Amino acid sequence: MATTTILWLRRDLRIHDHPALAAALAGADQVLAVFVLDPAVYTGRWASADRTEALLVTLRELRGAYEARGGTLAVRTGDAEEVLVGLAKEVGAAEVHATTDASPFALARDKRVAAALDGEGLGLTRHPGMFCADISKVKTQDGRPYAVFTPFWRNWEQAPRRDVLGSPDRISSPVVEQGEIPTVEALGLQRLLTQPLPAGETAARARMEEWLSDGVHLYKDLHNDVALSTSRLSPYLHLGSLSARELEQRVMELSGEHPAAYRRQVAWRDFYGHVLLYSPTNTRTAYQPRFDALEWSDDPEGWKAWCEGTTGYPMVDAGMRELAATGFMHNRTRMVVASFLTKNLHIDYREGEAWFMKLLLDGDTSQNNGNWQWTASLGVDPAPYFKRIFNPVLQQKKFDPDGIYVRRWVPELKDVPLKRLFEPWTMSEAEQEAAGCVIDRDYPGPIVDHKLERLRAIDLYRATAPATDTGPPS
Repeated sequence: MATTTILWLRRDLRIHDHPALAAALAGADQVLAVFVLDPAVYTGRWASADRTEALLVTLRELRGAYEARGGTLAVRTGDAEEVLVGLAKEVGAAEVHATTDASPFALARDKRVAAALDGEGLGLTRHPGMFCADISKVKTQDGRPYAVFTPFWRNWEQAPRRDVLGSPDRISSPVVEQGEIPTVEALGLQRLLTQPLPAGETAARARMEEWLSDGVHLYKDLHNDVALSTSRLSPYLHLGSLSARELEQRVMELSGEHPAAYRRQVAWRDFYGHVLLYSPTNTRTAYQPRFDALEWSDDPEGWKAWCEGTTGYPMVDAGMRELAATGFMHNRTRMVVASFLTKNLHIDYREGEAWFMKLLLDGDTSQNNGNWQWTASLGVDPAPYFKRIFNPVLQQKKFDPDGIYVRRWVPELKDVPLKRLFEPWTMSEAEQEAAGCVIDRDYPGPIVDHKLERLRAIDLYRATAPATDTGPPS
C-alpha cells in the first residue's frame, strides 16, 4: 500500500532547493503539497493587496511546476490546523512536513497546527529552507542571541551550512480536489502598484542569473548609488520563490571583494530573522524599552505629504513615489525616508513600518521591523540616536549626485538645473520659471526645516535617555 505525506507550503514557494519537499519525497511514495490561504494573512495587520497578488501569481506558476512532474499542489482556504487535519485524514497521511520560519505569527501557527495534528496521532516535522544558516544556533559564546550585527556576521559566516538541493524530476501525488487559486479581486482586495516586479520562481531565477553575471561584480563600490539597480531579489526571497541558501552558495562561488560584500548584505536577512526569533515583542514595541516613552507627533498633513512624496525634499519624495509605483525601494533611500518620518516629522516609526508593509513586495516582518527600528535608533544597534539623523539634502548629493534617480521619480524637477536640484526651493523666480517648476505651484517647498527638526529630535530622544547621556553638542 502506497504511503502518503503532506507538504505544507508557506513562504517556500519553489521547486528548487527545498529541504522539506526533499524529505517528504524521501519518506513516502506520494506527496501532496498544499497551500492554506488563511484570511488572517491577507486581511490581517500586515495585509497587502499587491503582495497577495504576487503570492497568487507565484502559486499558479508553482502549481504548473508540480503538474509538469506529475504532482499536485492543492490550495485550501481556512485555518491551517483544520485544513491540514482534514487533508491528512482524506489522503491517509501520518506526517506533515513544513519549512520553519521565525515570525511570531508563523511560530504561533505552527504550535496550533502541531497540537491539532498530535491530537489526531499525526506529526509535524519542520525543516530548514528559509535562511542561509540555522539562525536559532548562531549565538554568543555564553549561549545568548546576538543584538549587534558585526559579531553575528563573524559567527554566521563560519556556521555550518546544509547542501543545496536540486529540483525533483518526478512527484507522485494522491488524487484530491486541487482547489481554486483565486484572483486578488475575488478576495476583495484592490491593488495599488502600477509598476510591480514580476512574480514567481521563473522570474526569480532569471533575475538571480542576471545579477550574478553582472551587477554583483560592482556591488561594493556602487551599492549605495540609488540610481542603479540593486539585486531586487528581496521580493523573491520573501515568498521563497528563491532560496536564500542557494543564492548564498552561488555568490560564494564567485571570487572577489564585490560578491563577498554582497554576501555580507545577505547576512542581514538572517540577522533580523534571528533577532525576531528571540525578541518577538519587537513587532509591537522597541527593542530598547526606554524608547517606548518617546513623544511622537500627530501630524496628519506631514504624514500625507510623506506618503504621497510631496515633502519638498527630492530624495524623500523620489523614494516614496518609487515605493508607490513598484512596491520596492533602494535600501539607502529606505533609510533616508524612514529617518525623515521619525526624526524630521517625529511620527511613530510603527506608522511608517505599517505603510511599508502595505506596499512592499518584499514586506517581510523581520526585515521591515529591523530596518525601521535601526533607522529610528531604538532597535538592535549601539549607535547613538544623534548619529543616525539623515540629512536628505546631503544624502541626495552623495548618493544621487547626477540627479538621475530624483528626475526619474519626480518629473516636476526634470528641468531644474543640477546645482539647484538638491534644494530646488533656493532657485530664483527666474530660474523657477525657466525650469517650469515654480515652488509651491509645481513642486512643494520643504514642509519642515531639517536643521531645526534635527535639534528637536535630539531633545526628544534625550528625554528618554539616562542622565549621563547628554547627546551631541547643541
